[in-house]
Amino acid sequence: MQARFFTDILSNAHNRAILDRWSALALPDGWLVAGCLFQTVWNLQSGRAPEADIKDYDLFYFDAGDTSEAAERNVQARVNDVLGDLGVIIEASNQARVHLWYESHFGQPYAGALRSARDGIDRFLVPATCVGVRPGELYAPNGLALLYDGVLTMNPLMPHRDLFERKAASYSARWPWLRIPTDAAHSSMSRAFSH
Repeated sequence: MQARFFTDILSNAHNRAILDRWSALALPDGWLVAGCLFQTVWNLQSGRAPEADIKDYDLFYFDAGDTSEAAERNVQARVNDVLGDLGVIIEASNQARVHLWYESHFGQPYAGALRSARDGIDRFLVPATCVGVRPGELYAPNGLALLYDGVLTMNPLMPHRDLFERKAASYSARWPWLRIPTDAAHSSMSRAFSH
């Protein structure tokens, strides 16, 4: 399934170009993550163009040495210099500073500082979407079966039901074949609080 995943995501010309220029980005603990990956897969499964309706391309990196907004803006400027000709929105986010802004932005608490970019991938709202790649490497802490089966459940690491429901509704509007098991959100919640 991993080989299929790489074949699928590289059918998106923007993903391929970003990974082709990876070394020029010089991102510490850098990963290409999120919607540009799983939405490419869902587009292909729906018979759509790989790039269809993908709003942006997210880059995670981890720099605990400088968690200032200014440093993140400098990284974004470098990303824009390297990838700006692609004509898509590409956003770089320092995962070492997510805990500083998450609650004010999303209205929900964020449990502690992250220790790596992978920790940020672990905390996507929907486990099926917890994926990241960089040249020759895949990080998928929940595997790929949920992604390919289109199963949307709530992540026990991020038990924010309202955020999950909004995200799941947005995905389902674009890919109506996705499934939200009726008991999945409830069982995720109970597991989260039983540890």
